[in-house]
Amino acid sequence: MDMIFLPISNFPDGSRCLELAIHLMQLLVHKLRVDDMTVEKLQGMTSMVISLARLFAVLHTTVKFESLHMLTTLLSQKESLLHGALRSVPSMIWESQIRVGITAILQNRVVSSEKLQALLLAECMMSILGENWLSEDYKVADHQNVMPVDKFVLLVLESARIEVAVLLNELAYLKYESSKNSQSDDAISQKERNLAILFSLIERTIKMISNASSGEGASCQTISESTIMKAITGLNETVGLVLDFLQDAKDHGQRKGDDLLAAVRIVGSYLAEAPYACKEKIRHLLDFIFSIEGQDESSPFHSICFMLPMLSQITMEADGCRTLLSFGGYKMVIDCLIRMNEHDGMLNDTGSMFLACDTIINFLSNTKNAHIRMESSFIRLLQALVAWTGTADDSSIIMTASCVCTLVLDLTTEEFLLSCSDFDSKTLERLSQLIARCLHQDTPNDDTEQTNQKQIILSGKCIICYRRWSDRYPRVRNIVQQHVSL
Repeated sequence: MDMIFLPISNFPDGSRCLELAIHLMQLLVHKLRVDDMTVEKLQGMTSMVISLARLFAVLHTTVKFESLHMLTTLLSQKESLLHGALRSVPSMIWESQIRVGITAILQNRVVSSEKLQALLLAECMMSILGENWLSEDYKVADHQNVMPVDKFVLLVLESARIEVAVLLNELAYLKYESSKNSQSDDAISQKERNLAILFSLIERTIKMISNASSGEGASCQTISESTIMKAITGLNETVGLVLDFLQDAKDHGQRKGDDLLAAVRIVGSYLAEAPYACKEKIRHLLDFIFSIEGQDESSPFHSICFMLPMLSQITMEADGCRTLLSFGGYKMVIDCLIRMNEHDGMLNDTGSMFLACDTIINFLSNTKNAHIRMESSFIRLLQALVAWTGTADDSSIIMTASCVCTLVLDLTTEEFLLSCSDFDSKTLERLSQLIARCLHQDTPNDDTEQTNQKQIILSGKCIICYRRWSDRYPRVRNIVQQHVSL
């Protein structure tokens, strides 16, 4: 490998030696497996990427595009030893050279397929090096022109937005308007793959913009406020187009497909940062979004998970709760939370569990006058939360789960619960112990992390709810009083 990579930078542009070296590199790229390598081969692959980065930056012939394709082939593979090796390269020159090459592709009139390759490469770089790669202020050698960070961020985002708009239109036409045949199926599959790449790039950009706007991370030092506002305006427009795409699917009775699930994910990522954006469209589409299934899903799950960050915020207000109540969406959130605690769901995904719990807490706290009935989904929720907490020592888990339970218990009575065939006295005892553990932690020492604002609020809710219904639950009250004096 070193015989090719070390001298390649000295070969004249357009020379026969450079042409042969590129052909040899293409053969190597397609023959070597980056997940099964010796240390020597891994070092050689790292050298290959660094050499290709320079060719991609400085050349303006077909070699630039060949280098682009080899780079995307090498870097687009899932987390590998090569990624780790590239992160440990001391010099950042290769990172900045890839940026120079991407800039040249996106700025010039090249076919859409090459721009997609350049955007895929940008996504790969953010995947390997983190979202801040897009906003790093690099200094490049060889007197190469480097686009200012603000302009580069907007160039990548705008290029991705344009390609997304085109692909969404083409997909909608192929799926709902054109005649079906094997060629159209292949075209749909290819466009869905391209769309997934662009969505991933935009999702990473959303995270980077969010960090910059909140003053977190290195990006807040390199991106101006005007650039952030332009990016947000563009993202808002693109999310609107994605919602139109989902509306088309709803109108044509389509609710299953990985492209629809990917669309929900990008919408959820954006609304996690701007929960009230596209408010009217979301209000009309939320029930349909909750019904979307991935190709391999037997029932909706991930589509609901993707919307949890937004739901946990909009349900802090009565209007958001009314939206969720209007189509029984709260039951689907409950079912989603239960599945997270099972092997067929997102096992032990604590972050999503907290978001689902927050949504349910907000919903039950803000719908007191809606007369929510005690249903089987609530009983299964109580059982799931008791199982989730188990022997957990994390006070945030105990308090969050206990808060949900106390709110659910306020919907009914002990007598009714014990009359249900799928709820027994043993479960009630474990539930009582969970609540007692929470109330026992109500007054932590001031120097502990338990004094954060959220835990104080949860503790307060638990106490208020418990006092409201304790007379209706004599067994629960007896167990709690053995541990806590209220």
